[in-house]
Amino acid sequence: MLRTLTTTPRLLAPRLREALADSPVVLIHGPRQSGKTTLARMVGKRRGYQYVTFDDDTVRLAAEQDPVGFVDGLPERVILDEVQRVPQLFTTIKAAVDRRRVPGRFLLTGSANVLLLPTLADSLAGRMAILRLHPLAQCELAGKRPRLLDALFAGTLRTAVGKERLGSALPALIAAGGYPAALARRTSQRRRAWYRDYVETQIQRDVRDFSRIRSLESLPKLLTLAASHTARLLNVSDLAGPFQLTRQTIHDYVTLLERIFLVDILPPWHRNRMSRLVKTPKLHMGDTGVACALMGLDERRLLQDRDAVGPLLETFVLQELRRQASWGEEPVHFFHFRDRDAFEVDIVMERGHSAVVGVEVKAAASVNESDFRGLRKLRAAAGKDFVAGVVLHDGTATLSFGDGLFAAPLRTLWEPA
Repeated sequence: MLRTLTTTPRLLAPRLREALADSPVVLIHGPRQSGKTTLARMVGKRRGYQYVTFDDDTVRLAAEQDPVGFVDGLPERVILDEVQRVPQLFTTIKAAVDRRRVPGRFLLTGSANVLLLPTLADSLAGRMAILRLHPLAQCELAGKRPRLLDALFAGTLRTAVGKERLGSALPALIAAGGYPAALARRTSQRRRAWYRDYVETQIQRDVRDFSRIRSLESLPKLLTLAASHTARLLNVSDLAGPFQLTRQTIHDYVTLLERIFLVDILPPWHRNRMSRLVKTPKLHMGDTGVACALMGLDERRLLQDRDAVGPLLETFVLQELRRQASWGEEPVHFFHFRDRDAFEVDIVMERGHSAVVGVEVKAAASVNESDFRGLRKLRAAAGKDFVAGVVLHDGTATLSFGDGLFAAPLRTLWEPA
């Protein structure tokens, strides 16, 4: 695993090159240590970009004290790393772009979700392309280009056989997560230590950047509790239970953790006319390696605790799909589905003009008719917009169950079908 993970080809790179060719400002945002700086410098090196980081206290202070002078003194093409640490710079960059609009002038990276910080995103509306870089996907690690998403949305998934079961390898994949620096550790114990240190750094540094919270003692415990609740409906009262904090405070804390990509809030899929659908979001962790480290789980313990595998596998699949969707030209929106009769679909995706795909996740090696009940409910609710539904499980063959419904091996997420 100590192979050169820092040079693993990132499948977002082509989109980054395209964006630099036509957008004055390009922002790569995603969690710390996901590879943003490495990708930016790799792509920027051949184009003559200079590198500046706001993790340098002196540089950050200069930008805060005189943003106009700082931007005016920058080289022709520049990478500004961790730009969320100097939010006042966005309006200054906007003014510089309006004076001289040149494609690819500013390449920014940020460890906060700018889509949840609307004042930052709005300040460069129409001038900035926003790309999301996730931790490494399984197909990037395997060096393969996945086809499952495109096949599902095109309705071209076909019967295929010959996959091997993941078996005991599945818990290992879940526990390892996708952060390059963690994957470079030789042992699972060292990976868990890296993830714990990572969370501590995130909370101590980045949370302070986005909030006025000075007492952060509850946040690590809240995040650990959230890890044990991954793939559940978000219940703020349950999360508030162990703490002497208000529901509003817990809600604000969860929002902060979402801003720095540690948690992922999955909204419910519904159409306005569907009054019988549950409209509560689901809580997911941003990476299963982080979740397992916080809960003290490694692959051995996951093999012994099958009850823990199900929710973590659902999160693992969601994040793999999100990572793959981020490389596509057309945005994919993610949801979950649940009606008041408790029929549910773990992951619902929409692309284009409301094309709907459902994904149900099972750790078992086989499927049965009951595994498709939620997908059939989703198909009825989506009507003509429904394209396909698939039950991903630890099987060996992709099989049709009629009317756009399939069962497929988990491996098809990162291996050609």
